[in-house]
Amino acid sequence: MIAEEQLRNLTDISYQEAGIYENTRFEKIHNVVYDDAYHASAIVAREIADLIRQKEKEGKPCVLGLATGSSPIRVYSELVRLHKEEGLSFKNVITFNLDEYYPMTKQNVQSYHYFMHEYLFKHIDIPAENINIPNGELHPDEVLDFCVAYENKIKACGGLDFQLLGIGRTGHIGFNEPGSHFNSRTRMVTLDHLTRSDAAPAFLGIENVPKKAITMGIRTVLEARRVVLLAWGQNKAEIIQKAVEGPVTPQVPSTYLQEHHNTTFVMDVGAASELTRIKTPWLVGPCEWNTALTRKAVVWLCDKTGKSILRLTDKDYNDHGMEGLLTKEGSSYDLNIKMFNVLQHTITGWPGGKPNADDAKRPERSAPAKKRVIIFSPHPDDDVISMGGTFDRLVEQGHEVHIVYQTSGNIAVSNHEAIKFAEVSASLTPDASVFTDLIENMRSAADGGIDSPEVLKLKGLIREKESLGATRYMGLPDEQVHFLKLPFYETGAIKKKPLGKEDIDLMCEVIDKVKPHQIYAAGDLADPHGTHKVCLDALLESLKVLKEKPYMSDCWVWLYRGAWHEWDMHEIEMAVPMSPDQVLKKRHSIFFHQSQKDGVMFQGDDSREFWVRAEERNKETAANYHKLGLADYAAMEAFKRYYF
Repeated sequence: MIAEEQLRNLTDISYQEAGIYENTRFEKIHNVVYDDAYHASAIVAREIADLIRQKEKEGKPCVLGLATGSSPIRVYSELVRLHKEEGLSFKNVITFNLDEYYPMTKQNVQSYHYFMHEYLFKHIDIPAENINIPNGELHPDEVLDFCVAYENKIKACGGLDFQLLGIGRTGHIGFNEPGSHFNSRTRMVTLDHLTRSDAAPAFLGIENVPKKAITMGIRTVLEARRVVLLAWGQNKAEIIQKAVEGPVTPQVPSTYLQEHHNTTFVMDVGAASELTRIKTPWLVGPCEWNTALTRKAVVWLCDKTGKSILRLTDKDYNDHGMEGLLTKEGSSYDLNIKMFNVLQHTITGWPGGKPNADDAKRPERSAPAKKRVIIFSPHPDDDVISMGGTFDRLVEQGHEVHIVYQTSGNIAVSNHEAIKFAEVSASLTPDASVFTDLIENMRSAADGGIDSPEVLKLKGLIREKESLGATRYMGLPDEQVHFLKLPFYETGAIKKKPLGKEDIDLMCEVIDKVKPHQIYAAGDLADPHGTHKVCLDALLESLKVLKEKPYMSDCWVWLYRGAWHEWDMHEIEMAVPMSPDQVLKKRHSIFFHQSQKDGVMFQGDDSREFWVRAEERNKETAANYHKLGLADYAAMEAFKRYYF
């Protein structure tokens, strides 16, 4: 076991290396923040591996409490690598999983039993009898006795040496939902609606998510000698702030970890973004004021005071912990004008650059006047949902725009939608047997099963033709629309293959063919089913491969956000205004994606249709600019530049 005092003083590669940690009056749990979840996961895996080896030397079993969900997947991947490449043995390991849905068969691909074997157990040498997972197949009358026996077995093994946790957006650890008692033990629970909503994409609809689960209790977790909680992504930021800085309360069960003597939260920058020392470091102590931090502080101060930038006073800055900034800048008057100009210069109606204009204070270059542009779209509708107005501007202003759809998006087409298209096709052909067979196949299958290759092809074609309808409406020739169908995605199931060389080769091929001056790509890492992140990773890897190509020295990369989140105001480096007519045109282009319009399968916890989300988000961005004292536009799309 690594004690907290030892952990904070480690000098080798550890949580402290590349991690950020400061004792502040706000934080009540030891935590570290990394730029990269992969690196962070590898460090957590190393701690677990070191513990296993230490216990083996002592001739003792290593008792691990394990979590499921997306957060620990990379940790398990690294443990598998350590086993296969560095000889890490799991023969002395006993595992107890935190939870399992109820009812749930072990063979169900959504079961945690299946998950653990898929991601860890079947790849290592752990004895089968040492694996313990709550049983989702029990008769209701058997559950209580099972839970008591589960607790007794943990105690008989000497207790948990190490407990790995994720965190739900309700603040749950395991499935200990809001209201869970400090002294709770392994038991049956009813799942919170938000928890079920977050799980809905994996189950292809919230109606398929079980309403109950068996979970270890809070007291069981707190009795572990070491606890590490993992959190990745901006969608965990709000609950992480409550867990680390808020009061201990049963309404946020993860706050109970504040009372554990040896807990570390391991996070990426997105998950940590609401912590006071990261969101508003000037409230914690002296800052090194650069342009980026100054801009962030001024935008925050405007929101806090309800004032526009040019109305802020010396007193506003001094009252909110920014006296050091005023000392550096001289006066609020000078600072306000400087920051007003910084934000003003992010706004442009010429996303491809304005020809023959002074571009010193514009986000994009004026030359060449006509640029070759690639818009990468992870799914076959992200282009118009996320940047339909900018897409329209680029085409109208004469740039050579190429749309590249990275995946087919086939699994997002429901069976009832696909049946409509198959029925139309069947009525138009003399030999309708192929389509009638497909229709029968889909009618007899529930959404969420593994589709046949023929059904997947049909669903892929539906999305492809919808995309062409939208791009034609936007005035783009068909030869400038590319469908990559990246292999990582084409599994026919929610679980995808790892990003591979084939994926990168396809990306490199299309970039090399177009030789772009601009690339637009989805930077939305809060995508609930992860495809956006993999598609961004594919682009970043491709850029590494192509970096030395001569044309790449003149290529700029702009990142947009998808339907789920927008860039924060202080992050925006290019904002493209939209007229009311363009807002309407964008809406109509989204409507071409008819299979995704009503009752979309990957809705998340937001019941609004994608076009409504996008429209309201664009209007909010424009309103935020106006609140800061800038021009009043109908809507705006926002971008952040990526430097490679």
